[in-house]
This record gives sequence, C-alpha cells and structure tokens, in this order.
Amino acid sequence: MTHATPHDTAEARLREVAAAFADRPGVVQPSDGPRHFGTATLRLGRSIVAMTPGDHLVVKLPAHRVTALVEAGEGLPFPEGRPPMREWVAIASDDPTVWHDRVAEALEHVGR
Repeated sequence: MTHATPHDTAEARLREVAAAFADRPGVVQPSDGPRHFGTATLRLGRSIVAMTPGDHLVVKLPAHRVTALVEAGEGLPFPEGRPPMREWVAIASDDPTVWHDRVAEALEHVGR
C-alpha cells in the first residue's frame, strides 16, 4: 500500500479545484496537458496559470498582488530558497475555497 505524499495531495486538490473551470474557453486541465516543474499544471492556452511543484498551490498573478499576498502572510515567495519570481506566489493555505479564488484570479490575470 502506498501513501500519498504532500505533493500528491496538493496535485489532487489542484485537479479538483481546476475542474470548476473546465468549461472556460482555452483552459487546459492539469490531467490533460504536459507536466512542467515536476507536476501537472493548469494552463490557459499554452500559458501556465497554476501548478503544485511541492505541497502548495503556486499561481501567476500581477507582481503587486504577489507582494500584497506575501506581506499579508497569505503567500510565500516562489521558488523557495532562490530569488523569487515576481509574478509567481505559493499560496500558504490548503483550503480548497482559497485555492479556487486564487486560481480564478490567476486565470483572469493570464487571460488579459
């Protein structure tokens, strides 16, 4: 019997959250596309919107929003241990509702 790792759990949560956006034009579900950064990714067309390279949701948002989330303690710089990417943030919460809201926000940002 194998046990799910924290990454497996996060990836499964991303798939569940992403399913709510399946009817949006151009959305490529994590299970349908190629893997990047060692994990499944949610994409809009060819652009990555969200991923779970570790045990956190990582989303693409405007740099000012990333800064605000990190300052509020709701986000963590991504990647950890290296200079952060200014438009990517790891979401501190594992609450599916929070993930849904951040994925919706990321889809809006990437779709502009």
